This record gives sequence, structure tokens and C-alpha cells, in this order.
Amino acid sequence: MTALTPHHPAPDAISTPLVLALPKGRILAECAPLLTRAGIVPETDYTDENSRRLRFHTSAPDLDVIRVRSFDVATFVAFGAADIGICGGDVLMEFDYPEIYAPLDLGIGACRIAVAEPADEAGTTDFTRLSRVRVASKYPNTTRRHFAARGIQAEIVALNGAMELAPGLGLSRLIVDLVQTGSTLVANGLVETEVIAHVTSRLIVNRTALKTRPEAISGWIARFRAALAAP
Repeated sequence: MTALTPHHPAPDAISTPLVLALPKGRILAECAPLLTRAGIVPETDYTDENSRRLRFHTSAPDLDVIRVRSFDVATFVAFGAADIGICGGDVLMEFDYPEIYAPLDLGIGACRIAVAEPADEAGTTDFTRLSRVRVASKYPNTTRRHFAARGIQAEIVALNGAMELAPGLGLSRLIVDLVQTGSTLVANGLVETEVIAHVTSRLIVNRTALKTRPEAISGWIARFRAALAAP
């Protein structure tokens, strides 16, 4: 089977509404005021997590909104299924799609990608003597790059949730996860020992869409920029 590769929007897409990909969950609520200031008012049930619809019209006739998993926003935009999106910096770091241009830092969804370990063992590992370490994470690429920069090969235990259970149950010595307040780490006997990167959400666009529909895409970038500057 031929592997999928990011593709260009079809020529007849020029006359169709642009698609804005938004992440489900916490960021969806955080970006609501920004969308309003940018003149985007989606159909009322787009914030309803129980709604089975995933695509919604908006007050702007040239823009539809889709609601997808936060990790999928970048993929939808990179592959041309969405023209623009709001995406966490953690996702952009992990996938590093060359097809994506990220012109604006929206300043929402502030958090950090961090290394954590059991509190009673924190500070006891001499990483300068390690050549290999096992790490539980949903960020395999980011994690490997981080430890490789220190000459350490990271063996990844891929988990999509409940990362904090891994050290206590013997899955891994360390975890790399997205941290906002750190309260979940503390509740599970872990301590944050290293910050890999501070991240916020960004406005992203498909580079090909920017070339084929420059006025429309640039117009929305300008509206988001104005929304950020608004009091």
C-alpha cells in the first residue's frame, strides 16, 4: 500500500470555504474569546463535547470549523484536509511537518514539556554515566531528540495517557509529558526534574493553501493578528 504524503488542495477548493481545525478539550475553551474577536462564531453545538458533529459552519461564510483531537490538528493541516488551525507547540515539535507555517503565537494553552521521575529518587541518577534510558511518553520524537543531545539513547514506552503510573508500575524510570500546573505529578508521587520546552498554541497554515489562496489565508492571519492586539 502506498504511504500517505501531505498533498496540495485540489484546484476546485478555491471556491469552497476554508477549513479551520480546532483542538478538542481545554484549548477549545481558551481560544473562544480569540475566535470571537476575530469574527468567528461557530454553530452553537461546536463546544458541546457530546455532539457527534465534527464540522461546523461559522458566522463567516468563507470559513468552516472542524473539531479534532489536539494531536491531529497538525496532521489535518499538513495533509491539506484543513487550511488553517490552532495547534499546541508540543505537537509542532513532535511532528515538525515542513508543510506547516506557524505565523502567530496565540499566547494561549501555556504549558511545558517536562521530564519527571519518582520524587524519592529525584536527583540520584547521574545522566553523564548513562548510555540508555527507558522513558514513557506520547512524544517519542521529542524525547529521543532531547536525550540524544546528551548522548543517551531513549527507549520509548509509548503511552497516550496515565503517564504518571509508568514509574510506579515498573514500565519506565522516567516520563516525558505535558505539564501545566504539576498537580497530577505531585498526586502520583512524581517530581518535575527538567523542562524540555515551554509551549503555547500557535496559528498554523498549510503552505500550499497559502500559495493557492493567498488573499483568503493572509486575510485570516491578519484578523487573528488584530484579535491578539485587541484590548
